[in-house]
Amino acid sequence: MSGGKTGTVQRLQEYSIPLIAGVVVAMVMANVAPGTYEKLIHTPVYAIGSAFTSTEDLSSTSHLDAHSESPSRHAVAASVVHGTEPQDHSAVHLDNHAVSAHGHGGWGHYFTLHFLINDIFMVFFFGIAAKEITEACLPGGPLNPPSKAVNPLLGTLGGVLGPIATFLAANSIFGETTWYRGWGIPTATDIALAWLVARFVFGNGHPAIKFLLLLAVADDAIGLGIIAFAYPDPDQATQWLNTAWIIPGVALAYGLRRFNVQHWWIYVLIGGAFTWWGLFSAHLHPALALVFIVPFLPGPKRDLGLFVEEDRDDASVHGTHHVHSPLENFEHTLKLSVDLGLFFFAFANAGVPLSGISNLSWIVLASLLIGKTVGVTLFSFVGDRLGFKLPDGMEFRHLVVTGVTAGLGLTVALFVSAQAFTDPATQGAAKMGALFSGGVAAASFALGWALNVRNRETTFSLQQVLFWKRSPAR
Repeated sequence: MSGGKTGTVQRLQEYSIPLIAGVVVAMVMANVAPGTYEKLIHTPVYAIGSAFTSTEDLSSTSHLDAHSESPSRHAVAASVVHGTEPQDHSAVHLDNHAVSAHGHGGWGHYFTLHFLINDIFMVFFFGIAAKEITEACLPGGPLNPPSKAVNPLLGTLGGVLGPIATFLAANSIFGETTWYRGWGIPTATDIALAWLVARFVFGNGHPAIKFLLLLAVADDAIGLGIIAFAYPDPDQATQWLNTAWIIPGVALAYGLRRFNVQHWWIYVLIGGAFTWWGLFSAHLHPALALVFIVPFLPGPKRDLGLFVEEDRDDASVHGTHHVHSPLENFEHTLKLSVDLGLFFFAFANAGVPLSGISNLSWIVLASLLIGKTVGVTLFSFVGDRLGFKLPDGMEFRHLVVTGVTAGLGLTVALFVSAQAFTDPATQGAAKMGALFSGGVAAASFALGWALNVRNRETTFSLQQVLFWKRSPAR
């Protein structure tokens, strides 16, 4: 971490405070003043001021979708134009694409906070996720060679199939036919939150933490594929021919690497522009644009660890200097902005009324909690019995708690909920299930205490709590 960061900012990042604060603010506004909340989220940013001061000027910009006959959209449009609170709170949850660039009309109508966050800001969020996956494949990384990662990868497979099976089974009993589309919601793990909880449950240095990190990174890689292929724009047919724009983006990134270009932003600006447009114009989700580019950023020779930063103060004390590769600089430059920007992601996506809770909410939660726990535990346990051993220091009880902790699906589950459903009420119910998964942290703490999994040899100083330092030996 940069030495210029204050202790306060470091704590905000470390404890995912921006994300949590965004959830709280969004939930309060969506339930206390839903009309105001929708104005902020779904009004084009250049017209937000007039949304609160003028009904005449906004009438032209609140045209959410002139071709839609959805009562929900018309109710929200009326509330934005007339400055009133809709009577039906479920009506205020718009189709994500109603005012995004996937809709109709001039570009000026599309630059809403929701579009800027989900289709542009999240490009960098998933770009950093792609960076972690790329580094994990380097020599010395947890995915290189693959043979040493077999057991965690089996756990990953269980952590994806378990939630899917739980979702489909529970939905067949308690759900509705239209809800089957949400099968991808509980598949991924919120890496940052799971990592934070695991450190407090197991104690720093416990092998279960690295096991969980590998599992989370791998199932997020699968989650990226699910988002890309299972959830195209539901309102418009996928234009597969337009994905050809991805090819020149990848070719340019490859060429930049061949010429040893050392500035990450050139890769992102040039190659990323092509891949973003290819996905966007094909009606696939453009937030995945940098997944095609980041692997071409020149990286270190070896992976030095997940979610770790160089302690530059120590480096200066010992007279050493580490020159970051473009791949490392990409994360070092953007991670603070992305971590703080998760406030706006949560604010734009987590605002759902409490009245919208339905069986779907509980199905999503059960899929994350039960499906992840059973899937991870079963697959890794069987793998261990087949000779693909758990890491040294991990026992069955640690594996169970790891599976529970992997059920923290908050960020990615919220994102997938927004892609899986266009009906406002259904989407809101799915998002509530994703939000409830934050409570998995309490279950992990309780089970960890009951099974006595904490590393008793670990002593915590304030510095250890706030940072997971990179070991020179790794």
